[in-house]
Amino acid sequence: MSNASAQVDGTTKQVLEHHLGAFAKGLDEILKDYDGNSTLTTPNKTYLGANEISGFFKAFLDSADPGFWSAFKITSMSTAGEVAYLAWEAKPWVALATDTLFVKNGKIAVQTFTSFSS
Repeated sequence: MSNASAQVDGTTKQVLEHHLGAFAKGLDEILKDYDGNSTLTTPNKTYLGANEISGFFKAFLDSADPGFWSAFKITSMSTAGEVAYLAWEAKPWVALATDTLFVKNGKIAVQTFTSFSS
């Protein structure tokens, strides 16, 4: 792996790790990973820009049962270049969820999210 490739992969890992840790700190911290050009696609809607993405995460945080966070478990996590992949569960609320992040210039440029309930 070239130095440039290793640097890109390192940035992707840093953004993914920050994103995961941001949930404990709240909405403002989560939104630091996005900008006005970011896109979040779910099975129900595509959210464009940090303002719309903010609405998605606010609803997610507001609806999460307190026990959800202690049940949260990462089952698979990897990065390759500018792409990060995460599979997780939070049983009994979420049997399986996946996130794929495309990181550009230290921000999540594109994210896909799908979850399946138990």
